[in-house]
Parts: sequence; C-alpha cells; structure tokens
Amino acid sequence: MENEKCDLIHPNGVKEKNLEVIDGCTIKYHANGKTMWSKGKMVDDKPDGYWEWYRIDGTTKRSGYFDMGEPVGEWVTYDSKGNKYKSTIRDKA
Repeated sequence: MENEKCDLIHPNGVKEKNLEVIDGCTIKYHANGKTMWSKGKMVDDKPDGYWEWYRIDGTTKRSGYFDMGEPVGEWVTYDSKGNKYKSTIRDKA
C-alpha cells in the first residue's frame, strides 16, 4: 500500500484532497479525512477507467468512465439514497 498526503493549494485557492493509492486505485477523501470522496485509477496523472464519487455520508453520488482524462460512455448520477437518478452518455471529444 502506498500512502500519500496532499496539502497542495491550487492557484484558485482550493486545498487538494488527501489521497492514498491502494492496489493502483487512487482514493481521495472528503475534508474530514475519513469518508471517501472518489476512487478510480490514474494513468499518466489522468483518470482512466471506471470512477466513483461519494457523498459525505458514504452514498454513491456519481459514476462513470474516463479514457485518459476524457469522460466517455455512460455516466450515472445517484439520488441521496444511492439509487440511480439519471444516466447520460458522454462521447469522447
């Protein structure tokens, strides 16, 4: 397991989320440092493959696929209970 703590501040003033990399999967955490904000794989510093985002209570908020940083395929948004709310198709630009 590789563990990284990111305290970088972006030019827009937003603090980078804490993250860790487990079995090649990048996991970012909400500001509380305990609940997962997102998870997925990075290739050459770009999201690639399937990613998921979560609310602070742990329910799934959104999921979708990237192809080297570009959103592609089906993207699903979930309601506050984690049930599928809507689906959109993203074509690679």
